[in-house]
Amino acid sequence: MKHFSLMIRNLTRRPGRTTSLILLTASLAMSLFCGTIVVSSLRRGLSSMENRLGADIIVVPAEAESKASMKNLLLQGTIGTFYMDASVLEKVRETEGVERASAQIFLSSMKADCCSVKVQIIGFDPENDFVVQPWIAESLNHQLGNMEVVVGCRVETDVGNNFRIYDRSCRVVAKLASTGTGLDTAVYCNMNTIHILLQAAEEKGITHKIDSGNDSEVVSAIYVRVLPGADPGLVNNRLNGRVRKATAIRTAGMMTEVADSLNGVSRIIAILICAVWVLALIILFIVFSMMVNERRRELAVYRLLGMSRKMLSGMILKETALCSFTGALCGTVLGAIIVFPFTTLIETSLKLPYLIPDAGTIVLYACFAIMVTALVGCAAGSRTASGLSRVDPGTTLREGA
Repeated sequence: MKHFSLMIRNLTRRPGRTTSLILLTASLAMSLFCGTIVVSSLRRGLSSMENRLGADIIVVPAEAESKASMKNLLLQGTIGTFYMDASVLEKVRETEGVERASAQIFLSSMKADCCSVKVQIIGFDPENDFVVQPWIAESLNHQLGNMEVVVGCRVETDVGNNFRIYDRSCRVVAKLASTGTGLDTAVYCNMNTIHILLQAAEEKGITHKIDSGNDSEVVSAIYVRVLPGADPGLVNNRLNGRVRKATAIRTAGMMTEVADSLNGVSRIIAILICAVWVLALIILFIVFSMMVNERRRELAVYRLLGMSRKMLSGMILKETALCSFTGALCGTVLGAIIVFPFTTLIETSLKLPYLIPDAGTIVLYACFAIMVTALVGCAAGSRTASGLSRVDPGTTLREGA
């Protein structure tokens, strides 16, 4: 108890030095914790996107690339309203190598009196769908009925509420788990409901007509799963040659592009963490070196009062450990305050899928950051502790006389 009181007095007697040690270790812990959380969230988001996509190829109208690409729709929730003749679906299904094909219809609501919020509305066929239905089944135990909708986790409404879209009232029957992508801001309904909403949009002056003479039957995207053993690239080429005014896009290419972007961001974060650590460690060693000269007379007095070298070294190391742990704890808490409230902003800025880890994983990352930072602080202080414990009290006090 006496040693602990002495250690606290030593730390509080030099508040500038103690604060510097705490701030340095806090910066180390904050950079490590924040960097780990961001990289982990990006990788979880990419994995979630792969699991939710569920298709090998997506067929979209040719103009979709200029109006709103599928990658932007998936990653950022970009509002996309593009259409092609529904007869394309049968052509896709008849293409050699195609196992299953399921269509979706997109509609964006207006942020006005007619709609609660501006969202991406996606109509799908529950009986033939293999992309959305498995995901919805996790939250809904019955087939989606007419004028019923399932909403993404970031749509501000609750299950049981009415959700108005173009003056049509839809009932929210389920809310989906987070994916870290633009799908979290989407609203899903069956084909009957989407056609009612398309008609309601027409009444508001928002047209979905196409130059095909078949304006009432349109689709926005067709999701394709190829037969086992079939070459997705070859099937993709067949679709591009068979379907007019449409473009077939391999999802593997989108995922590769997203993965490359993620790796680039991860490298930048790693470089920034290394830079912070190198700078902080240099300053940390400078501070400890200054402590060698600053505390020589103080520790010489302790030696004359009967404190052994081992006890002296242990006291210095405990002081360093206490500062390091306090700094690591403060830095990790500050990192959590910085990262978690701005999840949406980070996702929007990086333009990549971003899914925060579960609470248990976050706690493990926090403990890892605190432990590593505290150990590094102790390792940096051990050399100083060893040097200061070897001071010769008589010589040191005579030098200061």
